[in-house]
Amino acid sequence: MDNTPIPDAPDFSRRWINLADPRLGAAVLSASDEFFAPRERLLQAGSPVFIPGKYDDHGKWMDGWETRRKRHSGHDHCVVKLGLPGVIKGIDIDTRHFTGNFPPAAQLEGALCDGVPDAATRWVALTAPISLQGNRQHFVAIDNPHSWSHVRLNIYPDGGVARLRVYGQVSCDWTARSPDHTYDLIALENGGRMLACNDAHFGSPNNLLMPGRGLNMGDGWETRRRREPGNDWAIIALGHAGVITRIEVDTAFFKGNYPDRCSIQAAWVVGGTEQSIITQSLFWPTLLAEQPLSMDAVHSYAEAVQALGPVTHIRFNIFPDGGVSRLRLHGQMAALP
Repeated sequence: MDNTPIPDAPDFSRRWINLADPRLGAAVLSASDEFFAPRERLLQAGSPVFIPGKYDDHGKWMDGWETRRKRHSGHDHCVVKLGLPGVIKGIDIDTRHFTGNFPPAAQLEGALCDGVPDAATRWVALTAPISLQGNRQHFVAIDNPHSWSHVRLNIYPDGGVARLRVYGQVSCDWTARSPDHTYDLIALENGGRMLACNDAHFGSPNNLLMPGRGLNMGDGWETRRRREPGNDWAIIALGHAGVITRIEVDTAFFKGNYPDRCSIQAAWVVGGTEQSIITQSLFWPTLLAEQPLSMDAVHSYAEAVQALGPVTHIRFNIFPDGGVSRLRLHGQMAALP
């Protein structure tokens, strides 16, 4: 994973998750053309790379999706199934390393459908046509309250795009779910959302909420080495208010850099700004008292989980710093007021 901070990146790219992440099940379903570079590279993790002197059977190897030069009217496009349906807050159309072969313009459309979009699918423009430049990232905020399951990237008329990121909030319908069932209440697929953390130098805290176990040490939340008193922390909003009965802390792949200990505080929070929630979290009651951690292991807690009743937010503390791959909070949904 490439976790290098992006200079001047807008808030939506930090606050929301990438709905087009293949780890969530996102995939490029189709493309009008992919002669020079395959469509799958469009969603790959990490920053695009350029390898001088590398060629394949179709020409210069490029790290992205690239179509042939169009010699007739029309434009190229590709259809992306989002990993999870959600409300799109913004996008990044990345043309890095594409200089004389980038599209002059692009546009994003959205659709909400089951299965694969077809001729009857209704597509809605989420952006106006966007002027593109070569070798740069193009961040565009989107103000649309609806949920989308698929997006279509139109490029005018042809060319190459290195990466597409679709940042948004996962849509999760809890109305049909049983209150007697146990859920991972902070999982991304259940609407869990990272609100804030004090440090994410080596890895995004959103990785804590991803499905499955981590793929490697880069697929987790890892902070820098702390050289001052205190501890690192992350604040997470549950996908639905609930009563927590079991907790899992997974340090997969973290060996010489896992935290020495962890603890969790929790509370029922109504309203408030991000900063006010951060401040108040210092005083939330303890859900899980400090527990020792070990390298590359799943730590499961049930008896140690305190009976706090329904909660909506947690503060995950690690002492003093380090990396954690995944965090699971299993429990039953609670009635909303």
